Amino acid sequence: MIMTKHQVSVAAEAFAAGVFAQAGCDVSVQYGANQPGYDLIICREKKIRKVSVKGNKDGGWVLAIGHKKINPTYSATIDAWYKEQDTETIFALVQFNHIAIGNMPRIYLATRDEVASHMKNQDNGDGAATLYEDYLKTKGKNKNFHNKIPDAWLFNESRLGKFI
Repeated sequence: MIMTKHQVSVAAEAFAAGVFAQAGCDVSVQYGANQPGYDLIICREKKIRKVSVKGNKDGGWVLAIGHKKINPTYSATIDAWYKEQDTETIFALVQFNHIAIGNMPRIYLATRDEVASHMKNQDNGDGAATLYEDYLKTKGKNKNFHNKIPDAWLFNESRLGKFI
């Protein structure tokens, strides 16, 4: 599938908005491209939550890599990313890898605490600035280590209920 970075972002936000609406949420989209902090506001039963949508087509979300240049370790890199995230915003992680055109991408929901903790535990505890959906290392120090986000993060009614 050939999608530009911009097209991945647009499609991820649209799919996320659609599945939140399907789950009975009112959805508001923040006006303007590349607004900081969040992309959607969802409301259900008078509970409101900001949502940051992260889309990817390659099997992982490059979340903290921008901090790697100024931090000596992945743990410090992830800590720097973590400090920038709002405590009340949840992440909708949308994955298009191996999804045919017209089919629903996989969507996961997670808090900043969950994401940061998981990134720190990737690569056998060495950490990674990319959050991998399901990736087996084939070379290097952590060869054969399987990085996989928890199945419990998959978007469903029960998971959504933990947030709103």
